[in-house]
Amino acid sequence: MGGCAGSRRRLLDSEGEETAPEPRPRLLDRQGALWKNAMGFWLLGLCNNFSYVVMLSAAHDILSHQRASGNQSHVDPDPAPTTHNSSSRFDCNSVSTAAVLLADILPTLVIKLLAPLGLHLLPYSPRVLVSGICSAGSFILVAFSHSVGTSLCGVVLASISSGLGEVTFLSLTAFYPRAVISWWSSGTGGAGLLGALSYLGLTQAGLSPQHTLLSMLGIPALLLASYFFLLTSPEPQDPGGEEEAETSARQPLINSEAPEAKPDSSLNLSLQERWTVFKVWMVFELLFFRNTSLTHAQQYRWYQMLYQAGVFVSRSSLRCCRIRFTWVLALLQCFNLAFLLVDVWLSFLPSIYLVFLIILYEGLLGGAAYVNTFHNIALETSDEHREFAMAAACISDTLGISLSGLLALPLHDFLCHLS
Repeated sequence: MGGCAGSRRRLLDSEGEETAPEPRPRLLDRQGALWKNAMGFWLLGLCNNFSYVVMLSAAHDILSHQRASGNQSHVDPDPAPTTHNSSSRFDCNSVSTAAVLLADILPTLVIKLLAPLGLHLLPYSPRVLVSGICSAGSFILVAFSHSVGTSLCGVVLASISSGLGEVTFLSLTAFYPRAVISWWSSGTGGAGLLGALSYLGLTQAGLSPQHTLLSMLGIPALLLASYFFLLTSPEPQDPGGEEEAETSARQPLINSEAPEAKPDSSLNLSLQERWTVFKVWMVFELLFFRNTSLTHAQQYRWYQMLYQAGVFVSRSSLRCCRIRFTWVLALLQCFNLAFLLVDVWLSFLPSIYLVFLIILYEGLLGGAAYVNTFHNIALETSDEHREFAMAAACISDTLGISLSGLLALPLHDFLCHLS
């Protein structure tokens, strides 16, 4: 990463007061470093979550996989609205999009659960390198696959990249000013919006899913460039520069003394974040309107894009609005889940545009829950416990997404067999 700020400070101190730098240049250097780190963490959040979001946006296409002549993989970007289950009014695929969700989240869950046991043995740089390689591999494997199974293997690579990156970068925020958490969160929200919007826009413009995915290979390269060339050396409380940060990465994340429990800590986050994401993937695929010009695949892509747009706005709102009691957001999301499930069952909403508004609102709630929860943890944990708290807390949202995928599979089959 950047220059050795800690070493430079020790050298200046040893030369006495007469050789100390002028305050103004020092202030300008510090402000420049702050902006570089802010932009660096924003780009890291963007690039880290990008492949994960794209795989979810492509979920309907992956499960509608067709093999064209000449054994070439092909998915029609605008397939005819054929009914896969003639006995159902939901236009169901034989396999729920929850299968893609699970392939996109279970490897992440495993990584986050095992991280405190062995990930600390690796310094940050190799972790970031592996994350970037897996991200690029996911785009290539899904783009050139000839079967749903191979595509799902590519989705697994995206999950490994996202999970390893998230636990690494959130732990890394412990060595930087707390403000970088807001920038990281905004970047992850930007990944949702840019990922979903780019996939929707390029396929809507007529580009094949294969070429769409291949056009996104610059994102993993940007991730590596942001980490290795944009971030400056971390400056912990005891100035040790990059050497101290890398040393901390090799030390056990679990201390002999357990962190003191605090309100809205990772235990509360676990319960809250499970409901934060639980409702999103249960109903999106089954909210199908026939009285519109959009095909089923196009409707699904619009749902993804609008949800991610709401997430991006709210994850970028920490400087404007801070929420202490994040459980309120979880409660509102439970109401959304119940409302949309009733609509799936009874089909009482007259227009797809009402669903668009609800999904946008849902994204606003989900993004606000994410950024405010991690911000509260950063404020309420001590310096020595913050690195572990960030890594442990990010497990909870993954548990929630995994739960939603597991529950969505039988629910999908049940609803698709309704007449």
